[in-house]
Amino acid sequence: MNLFGRPSFSHGERIDADGQPVRLAVNARARRISLRVDRVKREAIAIAPSVRRLAEAVAFARERADWIATQLADLPATTPLRPGTEILIFGQTVRLTAAPGRAKFIPASGEFDAVIAAPDDAAFGDRVLRLIKAEARRWLTERTVVHSAALDQPLPKVAITDTRGRWGSCRPASGRGPAAIRYSWRLALAPAEVADYVAAHECAHLIEANHGPRFWALVRELNGDPTPHRGWLKREGARLQAVGRG
Repeated sequence: MNLFGRPSFSHGERIDADGQPVRLAVNARARRISLRVDRVKREAIAIAPSVRRLAEAVAFARERADWIATQLADLPATTPLRPGTEILIFGQTVRLTAAPGRAKFIPASGEFDAVIAAPDDAAFGDRVLRLIKAEARRWLTERTVVHSAALDQPLPKVAITDTRGRWGSCRPASGRGPAAIRYSWRLALAPAEVADYVAAHECAHLIEANHGPRFWALVRELNGDPTPHRGWLKREGARLQAVGRG
């Protein structure tokens, strides 16, 4: 019960700020009330240093409702996986086409683009997504083989996921089990050189668990300067996250 007549709020709660949805978050390292838009998760977040100050964060979000609306409106439009859509898979144009029979990926041939064909029904998007994930697994596993071998490391187990906040993660080998790397399937939507940078990045973690100078030296040894690839993911990450939604 709130004895002081002020509404109480909790970490992770979602509120309405004059028509704009906002998620509340507590960050003990924050020095002040702040507001940001997560372009990957496509949501506004009001941040407070403590639970006691969440009411201030709510008030601040409501004061900035117009700003929130503008930021959310500027996010890339969602790209549903439906017949007629064109997407890029590792930099290659792929047309999504309705066709009877089993869903299939048809590689590019001559002047013809690659095609993903699947029956035009309610499961079209799911079938297309399974094929994109299969292509992501094949391509990223090949690059993981190359980079782990260059580091003289055993090939880790490779898994494909749909994480929103990270493009990849690595669990080095330990007493708990062999090494494993997880990649977001959405890397298949990035240029090949960007996806290869992420593969090199995660393989470097097989040796260096942190992001210190030795780690970045390994990344450069495997893939060259990471700066342009990191910049591309920062600029275009929200667009990749919008594919398959809506």
